[in-house]
Amino acid sequence: MKVLLASSRGFCFGVEDAIETAQAAVREHGVGNVVALGPVIHNKEVVHKLEAEGLDQSGDLETVDPDKILLLRSHGAPPETYARAEERGLSIVDATCVLVKRAQDSVRKLHEDGYRVVMIGDPNHPEVKGVIGYAPNVTVIDHETDLDEALPYFERIGIVAQTTHSPEYVADVISSILVRPFREVKIVNTLCLEVTRRQEAATALAREVDVMFVLGGLHSANTKELARLCEDECETYHLETLSQFDSSMVTGKSVAGITAGASTPEWIISDFVKHLEAI
Repeated sequence: MKVLLASSRGFCFGVEDAIETAQAAVREHGVGNVVALGPVIHNKEVVHKLEAEGLDQSGDLETVDPDKILLLRSHGAPPETYARAEERGLSIVDATCVLVKRAQDSVRKLHEDGYRVVMIGDPNHPEVKGVIGYAPNVTVIDHETDLDEALPYFERIGIVAQTTHSPEYVADVISSILVRPFREVKIVNTLCLEVTRRQEAATALAREVDVMFVLGGLHSANTKELARLCEDECETYHLETLSQFDSSMVTGKSVAGITAGASTPEWIISDFVKHLEAI
């Protein structure tokens, strides 16, 4: 089988930095002495690898031993987390992606400048939960259909978006907002350019192949978005690992395309490529 790879795929710099930060903290402080408040990134294989190296990713802020080091994962955390950690005497290693921090700063600045902040994103995603903590009463919009109920009239609104959303999706929601009678609307682009490049490359490749495989965590927002975009172009499968592959997925197909989410390691991609090429 012929296999084509998306020109931009896999680990982004934010994920690489988070993993390296976690590994460095374990090397410095010792196995079992660094505790993260949940998975550092949304990829089970990487999570298991970090655990094998000695990182505890099952921490709870209220029960972490003060002698341990607290690791804040790539998705970031609200100000209350930092404050509570300080109250409990916990030392922090911060692995928050720099672009997530930029979104946090943007929300805080918009509020300080007098805007009612609106965030386009999944209210249950850890990044969104952290970002909206930087201003009071942030309105989270996940779909255009949320607007009537969730967004009453405000004179001045400031809009940011979850970093992993596609530009097209965000533009559609913003267009629906702009036709409403707000006196002033300020938009801050908080989208991740690395994620956008992966989306563009995946969409272009999906137009050229018979079937598309999107590799990455089933709970990874940016990977799910890649799969959604590819589904618009061709038959698409979102898989975490090679173990979920079934030969029926490529029956009658001659060319397969592969892309991967920003939290998917290269070894998962390589294993999948070798298996498909052998068919």
